[in-house]
Amino acid sequence: MPESPLPQPGQPVVFRNGIVITMDDAHTVLPNGDVLVVDGKIAEVGESLAVPDGTFEIDAKGGIVMPGMVDTHRHMWQTAMRAYGADWTLTQYFVWYYLQHGAKFRPQDVAAGNLISALDAIESGVTTSVDWSHGLRTVEHGEAAYEALATSPGRFVLAYGNLAGSPWEWTADPAIQDLLVRSRDDSRMFGTQIAFDVPNQDDAFPELAAYRVAEELGLPVTTHAGVWGATNDWGIRNAYDAGVMKEGYTYVHAASLSADSYQKIAATGGNVSLATESEDTCGQGYPPVHQLRRYGIPASLSVDTSVWFSADLFSAMRATVNADRALEHYVAHQLEPAETVTHVKLRAEEVVHMATRGGAMAIGKDHLIGSLEKGKLGDVVLLKNKNSATWAPLINPWGQIVYQAQRGDVHTVLVGGEIVKSEGVLVAGDLPGVKTKLEDTVSYLEREVGDDWVAGQFPEIPEAEVLYNPYQYKKD
Repeated sequence: MPESPLPQPGQPVVFRNGIVITMDDAHTVLPNGDVLVVDGKIAEVGESLAVPDGTFEIDAKGGIVMPGMVDTHRHMWQTAMRAYGADWTLTQYFVWYYLQHGAKFRPQDVAAGNLISALDAIESGVTTSVDWSHGLRTVEHGEAAYEALATSPGRFVLAYGNLAGSPWEWTADPAIQDLLVRSRDDSRMFGTQIAFDVPNQDDAFPELAAYRVAEELGLPVTTHAGVWGATNDWGIRNAYDAGVMKEGYTYVHAASLSADSYQKIAATGGNVSLATESEDTCGQGYPPVHQLRRYGIPASLSVDTSVWFSADLFSAMRATVNADRALEHYVAHQLEPAETVTHVKLRAEEVVHMATRGGAMAIGKDHLIGSLEKGKLGDVVLLKNKNSATWAPLINPWGQIVYQAQRGDVHTVLVGGEIVKSEGVLVAGDLPGVKTKLEDTVSYLEREVGDDWVAGQFPEIPEAEVLYNPYQYKKD
């Protein structure tokens, strides 16, 4: 537990004397700023603020105060098998998870994954997550996912999906539509989306029915688009021709699309959720930051799935900067004559925007979260680690966040003015209870999967070609 006492429920909270990254329109930075939260909302941002009597003070000196981060695409249920697929390709993910392991999840296993992923998120300073919940094979699975989110600390958008079914069929199910409406109208939730893909090059476009349900229920659509060999230009073309690409719809990855598809996303007010560690690893296509910049498409960041990747947005920010800069240098070096990049296009400040304000914009909540501005919800993160040599000197806050910070540096997290992490320790949720649920889930899956449990973690390594080396060491 934290060494210091926690504030009482409803007690005002002020962060004092930190570097405040507001993420307002001007990306204002206060080198020695305060942030006051009263009644769950940001009351003031400035320097040497006067605060109400009895305000709980947090010393932010030597740290960075920033908005809570927003993850726009996280398969939370799969966190029940964290790191299991570290050496997978996308093909192996489809085989092991879609056809084998994932098919064995019971409703309580989906819930266990959501519960631990929710705590995982807030521990790393992610105060809002879109649960891209595509393991909901029955409405009972959906109810379990929904209840887990609604009772977890943090803010969550349920993006309802079913990888095992046809979206034009499950979206027509009255029980599922009832769940979607209840989730949409539940004050404990932060939104609801419909999550499905268009994986077939079919001019009949059966997925149109799912788009129509989304329109009827007033729900945004989120879809994996631009995944090499799986969901490519035909899905964009059919949706555009049918007039169902709407403002605020999210296109996840968008890594292997044509110029025409990017133009259609831009023209219809769509946005892209980058999961750069995933795109780097899986083969969806090269992480498309350069394409989004070219076509003026807004971007947010996401974890994707911690069955594979890091479960925090620090890693996502770092991977995104690195991928874009690596491509920029590589392209320049291939020119005739080769060129040297002297000024990089993507800056650390921009990916911090993607992780905060960009995510808020993507889910239509920019009026509530994503920046530290008066009147917005009190979702605030303090990065500070007085025991770490990495936090001295503290010079460039953007560079510190992107290249130096990690989840262990998340000192304090507020959601709606309530402290959920304090002095580096989770103080909300029932972590021991969730771990017990996970133990049951992992034991069950290991029994059900049998011999494939180990094989799934350690797939075969292809034989590597080793070239003949003419420069042989010879001893005289």
